[in-house]
Amino acid sequence: MSNITRTAMITVCGRPNVGKSSLTNALVGEKIAIVSAKPQTTRNRICGVVNRGETQFVLLDTPGLHKPRSRLGDYMVKVVSDSLRSVECALLLVEPVANVGAPEQELLKRIGEENLPVILCINKIDTVEKKDDLLAVIAAYSAAYPAFEAILPVSAKTGEGLAELLSELDKYAANGPRLFPEGMTTDQADSQVCAEMVREKLLRCLDKEIPHGTAVEVTRFSERDSGIIDLDVTIYCEKASHKGIIIGKGGARLKEISTLARQDIERFMGTKVFLQTWVKVKENWRDNPNFIRRQGFTEE
Repeated sequence: MSNITRTAMITVCGRPNVGKSSLTNALVGEKIAIVSAKPQTTRNRICGVVNRGETQFVLLDTPGLHKPRSRLGDYMVKVVSDSLRSVECALLLVEPVANVGAPEQELLKRIGEENLPVILCINKIDTVEKKDDLLAVIAAYSAAYPAFEAILPVSAKTGEGLAELLSELDKYAANGPRLFPEGMTTDQADSQVCAEMVREKLLRCLDKEIPHGTAVEVTRFSERDSGIIDLDVTIYCEKASHKGIIIGKGGARLKEISTLARQDIERFMGTKVFLQTWVKVKENWRDNPNFIRRQGFTEE
Protein backbone atom coordinates (compact mmCIF):
# COMPACT_ATOMS: atom_id res chain seq x y z
CA MET A 1 0.00 0.00 0.00
CA SER A 2 1.41 3.39 -0.99
CA ASN A 3 2.10 5.91 1.77
CA ILE A 4 0.10 8.94 0.67
CA THR A 5 0.77 12.05 2.74
CA ARG A 6 -0.05 14.77 0.17
CA THR A 7 -2.89 15.49 -2.26
CA ALA A 8 -3.29 17.75 -5.28
CA MET A 9 -6.57 18.50 -7.02
CA ILE A 10 -5.99 19.63 -10.61
CA THR A 11 -8.57 20.84 -13.13
CA VAL A 12 -7.82 19.73 -16.70
CA CYS A 13 -9.54 22.23 -19.00
CA GLY A 14 -9.47 23.28 -22.64
CA ARG A 15 -11.56 23.58 -25.78
CA PRO A 16 -13.33 20.46 -27.12
CA ASN A 17 -11.20 17.74 -28.69
CA VAL A 18 -7.76 18.81 -27.45
CA GLY A 19 -7.21 15.48 -25.67
CA LYS A 20 -8.28 16.13 -22.07
CA SER A 21 -9.76 12.67 -21.59
CA SER A 22 -6.85 11.01 -23.41
CA LEU A 23 -4.41 12.81 -21.12
CA THR A 24 -6.39 11.83 -18.02
CA ASN A 25 -6.47 8.18 -19.13
CA ALA A 26 -2.74 8.22 -19.88
CA LEU A 27 -1.86 9.64 -16.47
CA VAL A 28 -4.21 7.28 -14.61
CA GLY A 29 -2.91 4.30 -16.56
CA GLU A 30 -6.30 2.93 -17.61
CA LYS A 31 -9.37 4.03 -19.52
CA ILE A 32 -11.75 5.88 -17.19
CA ALA A 33 -12.90 8.62 -19.59
CA ILE A 34 -14.20 8.04 -23.09
CA VAL A 35 -12.44 9.55 -26.07
CA SER A 36 -13.60 10.44 -29.56
CA ALA A 37 -12.54 12.56 -32.50
CA LYS A 38 -15.91 14.32 -32.20
CA PRO A 39 -16.13 17.44 -30.00
CA GLN A 40 -18.15 17.59 -26.75
CA THR A 41 -17.47 13.95 -25.97
CA THR A 42 -17.18 14.54 -22.22
CA ARG A 43 -20.43 15.79 -20.68
CA ASN A 44 -19.71 15.67 -16.97
CA ARG A 45 -16.76 16.20 -14.67
CA ILE A 46 -14.78 12.98 -14.22
CA CYS A 47 -12.20 12.42 -11.50
CA GLY A 48 -9.08 10.47 -12.39
CA VAL A 49 -6.92 9.33 -9.47
CA VAL A 50 -3.15 8.94 -9.76
CA ASN A 51 -0.94 7.79 -6.87
CA ARG A 52 2.72 8.67 -7.38
CA GLY A 53 5.20 8.47 -4.54
CA GLU A 54 3.66 10.17 -1.52
CA THR A 55 1.18 12.21 -3.57
CA GLN A 56 -2.34 11.44 -4.69
CA PHE A 57 -3.30 13.51 -7.73
CA VAL A 58 -7.02 14.01 -8.41
CA LEU A 59 -7.48 15.11 -12.02
CA LEU A 60 -10.80 16.76 -12.88
CA ASP A 61 -11.44 16.01 -16.55
CA THR A 62 -13.98 18.60 -17.71
CA PRO A 63 -16.16 19.08 -20.81
CA GLY A 64 -14.68 21.26 -23.52
CA LEU A 65 -15.66 24.91 -23.28
CA HIS A 66 -18.14 25.66 -26.08
CA LYS A 67 -21.18 27.80 -26.87
CA PRO A 68 -24.16 25.98 -25.33
CA ARG A 69 -27.23 25.29 -27.47
CA SER A 70 -29.36 23.32 -24.99
CA ARG A 71 -29.98 22.85 -21.27
CA LEU A 72 -27.43 20.04 -21.37
CA GLY A 73 -24.95 22.40 -23.00
CA ASP A 74 -25.57 25.00 -20.28
CA TYR A 75 -24.83 22.35 -17.68
CA MET A 76 -21.60 21.30 -19.40
CA VAL A 77 -20.29 24.88 -19.50
CA LYS A 78 -21.22 25.36 -15.82
CA VAL A 79 -19.22 22.24 -14.95
CA VAL A 80 -16.09 23.86 -16.40
CA SER A 81 -16.56 27.03 -14.35
CA ASP A 82 -17.33 25.15 -11.13
CA SER A 83 -14.29 22.91 -11.54
CA LEU A 84 -11.99 25.94 -11.27
CA ARG A 85 -13.01 26.39 -7.64
CA SER A 86 -11.43 24.53 -4.70
CA VAL A 87 -8.50 23.11 -6.67
CA GLU A 88 -4.78 23.67 -6.27
CA CYS A 89 -3.96 24.28 -9.91
CA ALA A 90 -5.45 24.50 -13.39
CA LEU A 91 -3.94 22.67 -16.33
CA LEU A 92 -4.85 24.33 -19.62
CA LEU A 93 -4.52 21.81 -22.43
CA VAL A 94 -4.07 23.15 -25.97
CA GLU A 95 -3.07 21.90 -29.40
CA PRO A 96 0.28 22.85 -30.97
CA VAL A 97 -1.19 25.78 -32.88
CA ALA A 98 0.35 29.25 -32.58
CA ASN A 99 -2.98 30.99 -32.03
CA VAL A 100 -4.82 31.69 -28.77
CA GLY A 101 -8.48 31.20 -29.62
CA ALA A 102 -11.60 32.52 -27.92
CA PRO A 103 -12.14 29.39 -25.74
CA GLU A 104 -8.58 29.61 -24.42
CA GLN A 105 -8.92 33.34 -23.77
CA GLU A 106 -12.16 32.77 -21.87
CA LEU A 107 -10.64 29.98 -19.77
CA LEU A 108 -7.59 32.08 -18.94
CA LYS A 109 -9.89 34.94 -17.91
CA ARG A 110 -11.80 32.65 -15.55
CA ILE A 111 -8.60 31.15 -14.18
CA GLY A 112 -7.28 34.66 -13.51
CA GLU A 113 -10.51 35.58 -11.72
CA GLU A 114 -10.05 32.59 -9.41
CA ASN A 115 -6.41 33.60 -8.88
CA LEU A 116 -5.36 30.04 -9.70
CA PRO A 117 -1.86 28.96 -10.71
CA VAL A 118 -2.04 27.59 -14.24
CA ILE A 119 0.21 25.29 -16.24
CA LEU A 120 0.07 25.38 -20.02
CA CYS A 121 0.21 21.89 -21.48
CA ILE A 122 0.76 21.67 -25.25
CA ASN A 123 -0.62 18.27 -26.30
CA LYS A 124 -0.22 16.25 -29.51
CA ILE A 125 3.44 17.11 -29.98
CA ASP A 126 3.80 13.76 -31.75
CA THR A 127 2.04 15.48 -34.68
CA VAL A 128 4.60 18.31 -34.89
CA GLU A 129 7.15 17.75 -37.64
CA LYS A 130 9.67 20.31 -36.41
CA LYS A 131 10.02 20.76 -32.66
CA ASP A 132 11.12 24.34 -33.34
CA ASP A 133 7.51 25.00 -34.39
CA LEU A 134 6.60 24.67 -30.72
CA LEU A 135 8.50 27.88 -30.02
CA ALA A 136 5.86 29.86 -31.93
CA VAL A 137 3.11 28.21 -29.88
CA ILE A 138 4.91 28.98 -26.63
CA ALA A 139 5.49 32.60 -27.73
CA ALA A 140 1.82 33.12 -28.65
CA TYR A 141 0.53 31.85 -25.30
CA SER A 142 3.23 33.61 -23.28
CA ALA A 143 2.23 36.89 -24.91
CA ALA A 144 -1.46 36.28 -24.20
CA TYR A 145 -0.92 35.20 -20.57
CA PRO A 146 2.51 35.95 -19.07
CA ALA A 147 1.63 34.31 -15.72
CA PHE A 148 1.92 30.62 -16.65
CA GLU A 149 3.72 28.73 -13.89
CA ALA A 150 5.18 26.38 -16.50
CA ILE A 151 4.76 25.48 -20.18
CA LEU A 152 5.15 21.78 -20.97
CA PRO A 153 4.91 19.99 -24.34
CA VAL A 154 3.40 16.50 -24.00
CA SER A 155 1.83 13.69 -25.99
CA ALA A 156 -1.01 11.79 -24.35
CA LYS A 157 -0.72 9.31 -27.22
CA THR A 158 2.96 8.40 -26.80
CA GLY A 159 3.45 9.35 -23.15
CA GLU A 160 6.16 11.88 -23.92
CA GLY A 161 6.46 14.54 -21.22
CA LEU A 162 3.95 12.97 -18.81
CA ALA A 163 6.50 12.19 -16.08
CA GLU A 164 7.70 15.80 -16.23
CA LEU A 165 4.09 16.99 -16.05
CA LEU A 166 3.40 15.02 -12.86
CA SER A 167 6.62 16.33 -11.34
CA GLU A 168 5.47 19.88 -12.05
CA LEU A 169 1.97 19.23 -10.65
CA ASP A 170 3.52 17.76 -7.51
CA LYS A 171 4.63 21.27 -6.55
CA TYR A 172 1.01 22.14 -5.80
CA ALA A 173 0.28 19.20 -3.50
CA ALA A 174 -0.83 20.01 0.03
CA ASN A 175 -0.16 17.92 3.13
CA GLY A 176 -3.10 15.73 3.97
CA PRO A 177 -4.54 12.20 3.79
CA ARG A 178 -5.55 10.45 0.59
CA LEU A 179 -8.95 11.42 -0.81
CA PHE A 180 -9.57 8.09 -2.55
CA PRO A 181 -8.76 4.59 -1.26
CA GLU A 182 -6.03 2.33 -2.63
CA GLY A 183 -6.88 0.90 -6.03
CA MET A 184 -9.59 3.44 -6.86
CA THR A 185 -8.89 5.23 -10.15
CA THR A 186 -12.10 7.25 -10.61
CA ASP A 187 -15.04 8.61 -8.67
CA GLN A 188 -17.47 7.20 -11.23
CA ALA A 189 -19.56 4.15 -10.36
CA ASP A 190 -18.74 1.10 -12.46
CA SER A 191 -22.20 1.31 -14.06
CA GLN A 192 -21.55 4.91 -15.15
CA VAL A 193 -18.19 3.99 -16.70
CA CYS A 194 -19.95 1.21 -18.61
CA ALA A 195 -22.66 3.59 -19.84
CA GLU A 196 -20.00 6.02 -21.05
CA MET A 197 -18.20 3.25 -22.92
CA VAL A 198 -21.42 2.48 -24.79
CA ARG A 199 -21.79 6.18 -25.61
CA GLU A 200 -18.22 6.27 -26.90
CA LYS A 201 -19.09 3.57 -29.43
CA LEU A 202 -22.14 5.56 -30.51
CA LEU A 203 -19.83 8.49 -31.19
CA ARG A 204 -17.49 6.23 -33.15
CA CYS A 205 -20.08 4.38 -35.22
CA LEU A 206 -22.59 7.14 -35.98
CA ASP A 207 -22.26 10.27 -38.12
CA LYS A 208 -23.03 13.96 -37.82
CA GLU A 209 -25.40 15.12 -35.06
CA ILE A 210 -26.97 11.74 -34.24
CA PRO A 211 -24.48 10.57 -31.56
CA HIS A 212 -24.69 13.96 -29.77
CA GLY A 213 -28.45 13.39 -29.47
CA THR A 214 -28.03 10.11 -27.63
CA ALA A 215 -28.02 9.31 -23.92
CA VAL A 216 -27.19 5.99 -22.29
CA GLU A 217 -28.79 4.57 -19.14
CA VAL A 218 -27.84 1.37 -17.33
CA THR A 219 -31.05 -0.33 -16.16
CA ARG A 220 -29.44 -3.46 -14.73
CA PHE A 221 -25.94 -4.04 -13.39
CA SER A 222 -25.60 -7.29 -11.45
CA GLU A 223 -22.81 -9.73 -10.72
CA ARG A 224 -23.27 -13.49 -10.63
CA ASP A 225 -21.56 -15.72 -8.08
CA SER A 226 -19.16 -16.68 -10.88
CA GLY A 227 -18.13 -13.02 -11.31
CA ILE A 228 -19.88 -12.58 -14.67
CA ILE A 229 -21.59 -9.18 -15.06
CA ASP A 230 -25.13 -8.90 -16.48
CA LEU A 231 -25.60 -5.46 -17.99
CA ASP A 232 -28.79 -4.04 -19.51
CA VAL A 233 -28.48 -0.68 -21.27
CA THR A 234 -31.04 1.65 -22.85
CA ILE A 235 -29.91 4.06 -25.56
CA TYR A 236 -32.11 7.13 -25.92
CA CYS A 237 -32.27 9.16 -29.13
CA GLU A 238 -34.32 12.20 -30.13
CA LYS A 239 -36.04 11.03 -33.33
CA ALA A 240 -37.65 7.84 -34.62
CA SER A 241 -35.52 8.12 -37.75
CA HIS A 242 -32.40 8.16 -35.57
CA LYS A 243 -33.57 4.98 -33.84
CA GLY A 244 -33.60 3.17 -37.17
CA ILE A 245 -30.10 4.40 -38.00
CA ILE A 246 -28.73 3.32 -34.62
CA ILE A 247 -30.24 -0.17 -34.96
CA GLY A 248 -29.20 -0.51 -38.61
CA LYS A 249 -30.31 -3.01 -41.21
CA GLY A 250 -31.19 -6.24 -39.48
CA GLY A 251 -29.78 -4.82 -36.23
CA ALA A 252 -26.23 -4.82 -37.64
CA ARG A 253 -25.14 -1.41 -36.38
CA LEU A 254 -26.50 -1.89 -32.85
CA LYS A 255 -24.74 -5.25 -32.74
CA GLU A 256 -21.46 -3.58 -33.78
CA ILE A 257 -21.88 -0.86 -31.14
CA SER A 258 -22.71 -3.42 -28.46
CA THR A 259 -19.80 -5.71 -29.36
CA LEU A 260 -17.23 -2.90 -29.28
CA ALA A 261 -18.64 -1.59 -25.99
CA ARG A 262 -18.68 -5.04 -24.39
CA GLN A 263 -15.01 -5.58 -25.27
CA ASP A 264 -14.02 -2.32 -23.55
CA ILE A 265 -16.26 -3.01 -20.55
CA GLU A 266 -14.76 -6.47 -20.08
CA ARG A 267 -11.26 -4.98 -20.09
CA PHE A 268 -12.34 -2.38 -17.52
CA MET A 269 -14.21 -4.83 -15.26
CA GLY A 270 -11.71 -7.67 -15.68
CA THR A 271 -14.45 -10.25 -16.20
CA LYS A 272 -16.91 -11.58 -18.78
CA VAL A 273 -19.91 -9.34 -19.46
CA PHE A 274 -23.33 -10.18 -20.92
CA LEU A 275 -24.57 -6.93 -22.47
CA GLN A 276 -28.08 -6.33 -23.75
CA THR A 277 -29.00 -3.03 -25.44
CA TRP A 278 -32.29 -1.38 -26.34
CA VAL A 279 -33.02 1.83 -28.26
CA LYS A 280 -35.85 4.20 -27.28
CA VAL A 281 -36.97 7.59 -28.59
CA LYS A 282 -37.03 10.51 -26.13
CA GLU A 283 -37.73 13.69 -28.09
CA ASN A 284 -35.81 16.84 -27.13
CA TRP A 285 -34.29 15.17 -24.07
CA ARG A 286 -31.36 17.61 -24.07
CA ASP A 287 -33.78 20.40 -23.11
CA ASN A 288 -35.72 18.28 -20.62
CA PRO A 289 -34.43 19.23 -17.14
CA ASN A 290 -36.06 16.24 -15.44
CA PHE A 291 -34.51 13.78 -17.89
CA ILE A 292 -31.01 15.26 -17.79
CA ARG A 293 -31.22 15.36 -13.99
CA ARG A 294 -32.08 11.65 -14.04
CA GLN A 295 -28.95 11.08 -16.11
CA GLY A 296 -26.86 12.53 -13.28
CA PHE A 297 -26.63 16.12 -14.56
CA THR A 298 -27.67 18.77 -12.07
CA GLU A 299 -27.57 22.56 -12.13
CA GLU A 300 -27.04 22.95 -8.38
